[in-house]
Amino acid sequence: MNKTDKIYVAGHRGLVGSAIVRNLQSKGYTNIVGRTHKELDLTIQADVIAFFEEERPDVVVLAAAKVGGINANNTKPAEFAYENMQVQCNVIKCCHDYKVKKLLFLGSTCIYPRMAPQPIPEDALLTGPLEETNEAYAIAKIAGLEMCKYFKIQYGDDFISCMPTNLYGPHDNYDLKDSHVLPAMIRKFHEAKVNGISSVELWGTGSPLREFLYVDDMADACVFLLENYSGEQHVNIGTGKEVSIRELAETVCRAVGFEGEIVWNKDMPDGTPRKLTNVDKLHAMGWNHKVDLEEGVRLAYEWFKENIDSARMDGR
Repeated sequence: MNKTDKIYVAGHRGLVGSAIVRNLQSKGYTNIVGRTHKELDLTIQADVIAFFEEERPDVVVLAAAKVGGINANNTKPAEFAYENMQVQCNVIKCCHDYKVKKLLFLGSTCIYPRMAPQPIPEDALLTGPLEETNEAYAIAKIAGLEMCKYFKIQYGDDFISCMPTNLYGPHDNYDLKDSHVLPAMIRKFHEAKVNGISSVELWGTGSPLREFLYVDDMADACVFLLENYSGEQHVNIGTGKEVSIRELAETVCRAVGFEGEIVWNKDMPDGTPRKLTNVDKLHAMGWNHKVDLEEGVRLAYEWFKENIDSARMDGR
């Protein structure tokens, strides 16, 4: 990439997209284009074509997606499948038609089989059944990364894909109906502390093992790949370190300063029992994460407190 390239970041105001914009700007990329959902609905093909016709971006980062936690995925599978596939099909095809020099497609580690080998290598894709609680989203993401691969094979397009692990940080979603586990914990423990509530209920047993990556580290890895990678296979982005949901809750409690009781609702689902990425490929290229979980949760909570009036909560 050149510093003067016009870079379109789809989803530039979200958790992922905003972090990528920050990282690009910090590295001297200034010609960055973004559109809000109100300005451009990526599910509408004609509007996406009109945008590409007008802007003619050199580089595209596809970070826009319909995302959510277990509850959202369980209750809205048709929406997750349809909207994500529409966005991907429209943007990826336009990247080809308008001769974009480079496309980075962001997936998710939920694409891997429920019982994939641990840590999960890139070649575990499509080797077994998916986790049912996020199957619709996973299938859509698999379709997107495979489409990028097919355009590379058939046309030689420089379309690459990466699979970030669980992300958190500034501009996360704190709506308890749709949020992921870490931002949900931050909000629940914060509100319990502020309101003097003595206990907080969390779903499941607390035993599943998960990997968490601070979003600014993810963004740094994405820009690193844009600058250094053109391979056909997708690349995992993560820390290579895991923690139980119970340990995560304790970490968030320390950051928030909540000293009450955690009540585990074992009638609710745990999701995949373990999900840790194998990041040997990315490490071999020379990239490693910088922010550990304790520091990252503290930074995420500080951002939440400072932006609580404008954070994504309760449908706003």
